[in-house]
Amino acid sequence: MKIPVHDHSTPEALYPFDARGVAKRFRHAAIFGALDALNPGETMRFCNDHDPLPLLAQIEARYGARVRVEYQQREPGAIVIDFAVQ
Repeated sequence: MKIPVHDHSTPEALYPFDARGVAKRFRHAAIFGALDALNPGETMRFCNDHDPLPLLAQIEARYGARVRVEYQQREPGAIVIDFAVQ
């Protein structure tokens, strides 16, 4: 029996996370939980209504180079960031 192998370089390895639907008091914990659940090669596409600069500093402090941050959209009211796990 052949065990399926997951190719994390495919679009299936892109997981959406819309922070606008998460209560503010739970957001950072939910985001860290989602990042902790990702495997190397997987990406979380984060959507928010504001630029989360304090969160980005916390991600840098917690994960360092393990999580790459890349803005996909950076407009007032519409922020989309890819967090890619290395």
